[in-house]
This record gives sequence, C-alpha cells and structure tokens, in this order.
Amino acid sequence: MTGGYRAGPLARGIAWATVIYLVLPITIVVPVSMTDRRYLSLPYETLSLRHYANLLGSEAWLGAIWQSLWIAIASTAIAVVAGTLCAIGCWRLARRSTEWVRALMLLPLIIPSIVYAVGLYRWFGTLDLLDRFLGVTLAHGVTGIPYVVITVSTALAAFDPRLEQAARGMGASLGQTLRWVILPRIAPGIASGAIFAFIHSWDELVLVLFIASRNVFTLPRKIWDGINENLDPTMAAVAVLLIVFTVLLLLLDGALRARRDP
Repeated sequence: MTGGYRAGPLARGIAWATVIYLVLPITIVVPVSMTDRRYLSLPYETLSLRHYANLLGSEAWLGAIWQSLWIAIASTAIAVVAGTLCAIGCWRLARRSTEWVRALMLLPLIIPSIVYAVGLYRWFGTLDLLDRFLGVTLAHGVTGIPYVVITVSTALAAFDPRLEQAARGMGASLGQTLRWVILPRIAPGIASGAIFAFIHSWDELVLVLFIASRNVFTLPRKIWDGINENLDPTMAAVAVLLIVFTVLLLLLDGALRARRDP
C-alpha cells in the first residue's frame, strides 16, 4: 500500500464536475468568436474569422491592447522591484514585526477592489493622477505587489541561509551577496510573481473604471464599454486571444515552478 490519500469515485466526480462548470463558459466563447452573425451568437450557417479580421484592423481595439500591454509591463516592473525587496527584507530581519509588514503588503488582495478604487479616486484626485498613464500604472503596480511578495517569500523559505553566510564570510558585500547568491536562487519565484502581477494588470477593470476616462483606455475597459453599447462579436475574438495569452503565461509559470521544485 502506497502512502498518501487516494480520492474515491465521489470526490473525483465532484472535482471533474467543478472543472467542467468552470471551463464550459470559456469554451463557449470560442465558437461565438467565429460566428457568421453581426451579434453575439453561435455560428448559424458557417464558421467565420471576420471578427478576428475586424480586431486586427481596428485602431480602437489595437490601441486598447497596446495601452494595456505597456501599463502591464510598467506596473509589473514596479511590483517586482518593490515586492522582491520587501520579501527579502522581511526574510533577513525575521522578526515578529515583519509578519505585520507582510500582512500589510497583502491588503490589496484582501480589501474589495471597489473599496480600494474609491480610495484611489479620492487620493489621485488631489495628486492630479486621474486619467493618466502614471496613475493607472502606479495603481496596478501597488495591487500587483502581493503576488510578488507571496511567490518570493515562498522561494526564500526554501533558501539555505548558510549560502549567504558563506558568501559574507568570504568577503562578499551585501550587494554582491544579493546579486550573486540570493537573487539567482529565488529567480523562479520572482519570475512567477511577475507573471501573476502582469496577468493582474492585464485583466484589471475596476480600478480603471474609477481612475481613468478618455486618455487611458485599456483592453478590459474597451470590452466593458462594448458590452454596454453593442454586443459586437469582436469582443468574443478578443476574449479568445486573452484566454490563449493567459494560458501561455500560466504554462510558463508551471515550467518555472517545475524548475524550482525538481
């Protein structure tokens, strides 16, 4: 008898039913994106790729994609730098107060997005950051920090502190130890946090609805306005591309985790 718990037929059935329930609405988007109609529906007579062509030829959609991409890249950089430094600092100090710091870093995940968005709206209004790329980038960067803190802290938990002690004993400075010993060992954790921070910024809508208007028009905002104004099947084509892109990022994260935990 091998160790570990083996799920019974009922548990496996519930698990598969849950998976199907979560995945089925996503799979429906694929045929809808290839509909031959001018509104959201399943294909009637034949499959059509004209809505993908509309997406690739639309300046409005492409502009929203580029805005989301640049904001996601910039906010991910902010989240990675701040989150990694915070996680390393808490790990090196290893005091009870550092647990409170980690808890504070997780607040953007704990507090409802609508509450955080209202607070940012009032605060950014006084700083003249409403409807600006900098404002949206900072908002997404701050809300992306928890993902980096979690993944980097997990990587540091498996880091052998004797490696740092050996490097310092051989005369390495703090900066050299960080650059050549600590960061290479936790690089998969940093990359994993960066992926989740990027996905968070790429898909985020609530904050953008509050702090952006005309000048900043991200892809989720474009989809939201399309749902309210007209049910163009191009939105389904965009949704399929978003799903594919997100799945690729998650596969990359899985590969990084496999490399970190052989």
